[in-house]
Amino acid sequence: MGQQENVATSLAGAVSEEISASLAPVDAELERRYPGDPGSRQPVHTVYVPGDAFAADTIRTWGDRALAALDEHAPDAAAFAAVLGLSDELAEPVHSRVRAKLEREPIEDLRVDFEDGYGPRPDAEEDEAAARAARLIAEAYRDGTAAPYMGIRMKCMEAAVRDRGIRTLDVFLTGLIDAGGLPDGLVLTLPKVTYAEQVTAFARLLEAFEKVHGLEPGRLGFEIQIETSQSILATDGTATVARMIQAAEGRATGLHYGTFDYSACLGVSAAYQASDHPAADHAKAVMQVAAAGTGVRVSDGSTNVLPVGPTAKVHDAWRLHHGLTRRALARAYYQGWDMHPGHLPTRYAAVFAFYREGFEQAAARLARYANRTGGDVMDEPATAKALSGYLLRGLDCGALDIAEVARLTGLTRTDLESYAAPRRGDLTVSGK
Repeated sequence: MGQQENVATSLAGAVSEEISASLAPVDAELERRYPGDPGSRQPVHTVYVPGDAFAADTIRTWGDRALAALDEHAPDAAAFAAVLGLSDELAEPVHSRVRAKLEREPIEDLRVDFEDGYGPRPDAEEDEAAARAARLIAEAYRDGTAAPYMGIRMKCMEAAVRDRGIRTLDVFLTGLIDAGGLPDGLVLTLPKVTYAEQVTAFARLLEAFEKVHGLEPGRLGFEIQIETSQSILATDGTATVARMIQAAEGRATGLHYGTFDYSACLGVSAAYQASDHPAADHAKAVMQVAAAGTGVRVSDGSTNVLPVGPTAKVHDAWRLHHGLTRRALARAYYQGWDMHPGHLPTRYAAVFAFYREGFEQAAARLARYANRTGGDVMDEPATAKALSGYLLRGLDCGALDIAEVARLTGLTRTDLESYAAPRRGDLTVSGK
């Protein structure tokens, strides 16, 4: 033992108390505005199905069509890997997991669409479709055939379609209540949001529905779809999307990028409208920064190039979709849209490969951090959060199994969740 140091201070305790008192409003504001990730599962995609096309067997039909596409255009692991450029090491585990996923859970998040994919219809027809959607979704949750997340996209809050959108939402939610209540996986999507006031109005609408049915305040949340330039940059030069999150008053759950509406809004020609266009990258980067720490998740858009036709054409579409999905994952956009059953094989192939190829390194780094052992990388609490979040996402989608994660990390799922959602102070103990 060395010489014991003499510890002396100069400031009275009252100084620290005064500083804390002066920052109390800021502390409260941080907790309110930046609560952190909710820790719940985020689906890897959202599938949109027009309201008139949605049926009781839609999820199973999509899975069967995706499996048929695999059988026809890439009948084994080697063929599928060759199309997508997967390594020999990943070929079999990715292919087998994709097939298992398509058999067990082909769709993670399904939205019955009453907006662009549905279009204007006679009121009686849309009423009927909204009521049917409610009945079928309620039945799916009861009999165990539902996707983990399901809901609707209604028409937007612009004047021309506002009343119709409100009525469709009312018919749908009332139908769910009458069928036994709102399912836990319910998701609502508000499209073409331009002003924060539209978000506030939608929050008020949901609040009114909750009061009518005696629901817990805040029970109904919603996604905000970013499809216009005004939703990114306001006339005063500020980021509108940041104000939209606050205008939702805690109800916003996601920001979804609308590839084609947003591109068209900026004048991008049809041939160049894609999720990797520089304009798309800018919009999503603004969305990502605005949402960081708020608990609101960001979703990428879609590709309209469908994997249909002869095998060579399907392979081209698969390579495009796979590449765009991998690109999004590397940029921390963990969710996207899928427009066709043929997109499912490459969605899951890209996701599974992303988590499996980095699995061993992430597990080893997290194990070293948890055990306080040395290594060639010095990780901090924020990195441990990212590592555990990576493993949890891999577990949730089926890319990884808890047994193999536990074997390499020595951690349980509860352990992973504790690292993924640390207290605010835990991320700043290093002073960075």
